[in-house]
Amino acid sequence: MKGGCLCGKISYRISGNIVGINYCHCKQCQKASGSAFATSAAVNIDEFKITTGKNYLKAYQSSEGKDRYFCSHCGSPIYSHRRHANTVYIRLGTLDDDPVKRPEVHIFTTEKAGWHKITDNITQLNEDEELWF
Repeated sequence: MKGGCLCGKISYRISGNIVGINYCHCKQCQKASGSAFATSAAVNIDEFKITTGKNYLKAYQSSEGKDRYFCSHCGSPIYSHRRHANTVYIRLGTLDDDPVKRPEVHIFTTEKAGWHKITDNITQLNEDEELWF
């Protein structure tokens, strides 16, 4: 699968499978996405490669040991990574291809935006219990 940012300066390739597609309702993801939640999926770090525009990729440490990577030109959030973890969490909205798999869980639902109502029948967790990996 391939993906990239809004302006096209950054592109990436995923050579393996994505797992654990989730809707994260935590306050950080709300702020980072500018929406009620962020849709992300885990990818093995060895199967994720920035193919163009690495010089446009910038990081913001949003919490201890966690960096969020984005395009410095257009601001698109691309992925996040917890230091020392074997996975990166890509933002599904940056994919150019259909991942085929669908979201499996809502996480951090206790932080859900008050103006948003979850209307599907997907599992809801109060935390990121990482049960789907």
